Parts: sequence; C-alpha cells; structure tokens
Amino acid sequence: MKLLSILLGGLLAASATGATAQTFPTKPIRLVVTFPTGGAPDILARTISEKINPAWGQTVIVDNKPGAGGNIGAEFVARSPNDGYTILMGTVGTHAINGGLYSKLPYDMVKDFAPVTYIASTPNLLVVNNDVPVKNVKELIALAKAKPGTLTYGSPGIGTSVHVSGELFDSMAGVKMIHVPYKGRQMAIPDLLGGNITMMFDNMPSALPVVRDGKLRAIGVTSAKRSPSAPEIPTIAEQGLPGFEATSWFAVFAPAGTPRPIVDKLHAEIVRIFNLPDVQEKMLKLGLDTVLGGPDDLARFQQTEIVKWAKVVEDSGAKAE
Repeated sequence: MKLLSILLGGLLAASATGATAQTFPTKPIRLVVTFPTGGAPDILARTISEKINPAWGQTVIVDNKPGAGGNIGAEFVARSPNDGYTILMGTVGTHAINGGLYSKLPYDMVKDFAPVTYIASTPNLLVVNNDVPVKNVKELIALAKAKPGTLTYGSPGIGTSVHVSGELFDSMAGVKMIHVPYKGRQMAIPDLLGGNITMMFDNMPSALPVVRDGKLRAIGVTSAKRSPSAPEIPTIAEQGLPGFEATSWFAVFAPAGTPRPIVDKLHAEIVRIFNLPDVQEKMLKLGLDTVLGGPDDLARFQQTEIVKWAKVVEDSGAKAE
C-alpha cells in the first residue's frame, strides 16, 4: 500500500509539472541582468524582451541589478523560486571567473542554477584614450614598461572578463597596470574619454560603436582570431602575445530545480528569437557571435570555462575580497 502511494504521488507530481509547463507562462517573467543598461548582457536581455512571442501572452521584464562583479544579481536569482518566472542573464564572470576570484562567493556557480541557453560570445576590444601615444600592442607594452605602475585600465567590476583580460595582459606582457573597477561600463567610459584612465578591455558590442565614431582608438581584440565584425582590427595574440585569448560569453540560467519542461520551453523561445534574421543581423553588427547551445551543452561548456578561468586567475594572482 505504501509503495502504491509513492507511485501515485510520483505520477501526480509528474502530471502537475507537465501541466505547469503547458500553461507556462501565466504572468510576466523577470530577466535579471547583473550589470547596468547599455552593455552586451543588457542588449541581449532587451532583445529577448522585445521579441518575446506574442502567443505567450506575457512580457519579459528586464531587471538590472548591478554590483559586486555580477554577484548581487546572480545571488538574487539563485535564491528565487524555481518556477521559471525569475531567470538570469549570466556571464563568464558570474558563472566561471568569480568562483576562482572571490574567496566567499554568495552562491554556487553550478549547484544553484539550471542552465537554459548559451546565447552568444564576443571578444573584448582593447581601446585607449585618443591622447595615449600608442597605436598597437607593442607600443603599449613599451609604454607600460617605461612608466611602470602608471597606466590604468577600467572595468565594469571586479571579476568581469574585462577585468581579467587586463590581468592576463599584465601576466603575459610582463607589465603592471593599475585596475580601476567601476559599477558598470557607463561609469568607466566617461573617465576613459576624458583621459582619467588610460584604456579598457571593453566588450565588442559597446566598444565598437565608440571606436567607429572616432572617440577611442582600438588597439586589438582579445579573441584568438580577428572578429568578422571588425576584421581590420588585429588580435592581441598576433601583435606579440601568442596564445592571448579572453572572450566574454552570455547565457540564460534559471534557479536550480526549475522543472525541465519549463527550461526547455524557455530555451526554445530564446533560440527562436536569436534565429530571427533581423536579430542575426543586429548581432553581427555588434560583434556578437550567436551560439544557441541547449541546457546540456551549456552545462558542459560552463565546466570547461570554470577550469580555464581558475587557472588564469591563479596565474595572474588576482583576488577579490
């Protein structure tokens, strides 16, 4: 009798999950972005919000919760109900780098989340203030060695790929530049334009338009190969630092325990959106390479990224307290 009750309970639970997935969503979905407006994570989140299928009958509300290298927003989602109505635009920082950088991370990068969709990746673009007397990586390294401890690079926060790109550059080039963390790129860019900081390893989608407007000078991209969006800009690796590679990636996560049928439904809708021709064109112009991997693909990819960035952080000696 007890066994029968257990079996019936399991069947009822499975039936309820299936029914929930079929009716989901019945209210607006909150998509948390761990950085302020304007950067790549925000652009991707707002693309989802703008293109959500009208047949769903609900909206996606973008909720920017910046701070602590993305940890504030990530922790918020990790502690949210696992019903699919609060999800996260995760980044390489929140889900790969921060585990090695912070001694006490307020969430577990793997155990506290259910992977949904690996959306896109992008290289960072090394940009300098127009008054800095360098036009390539070799000249920048020479300047850094001639003026040790004086060149500065900004970032949207400790633990971001922008920050760690600078740490990796220091380590591989044998120089020491000063990291200046901000609460978002919107706060860093005015200081860079005004000459208060020397440079920044900014995400391609936000940096490229400023470079093309002539307001900043591009020195190199952080990917292993040149970006199709800006093939005229050489990689840092080909300018004297072979093996240099530091790309940003963006993926949607839900709280751990979110029913797989709901995860699959969210994944299918995100894939539909980023396969739209106008969205694909937008991504290319911004320097974002769409990937659209499924939940299991994202889980495997995240594990390899955690290992990779733990070594980069350890080799650089960078720490966040």
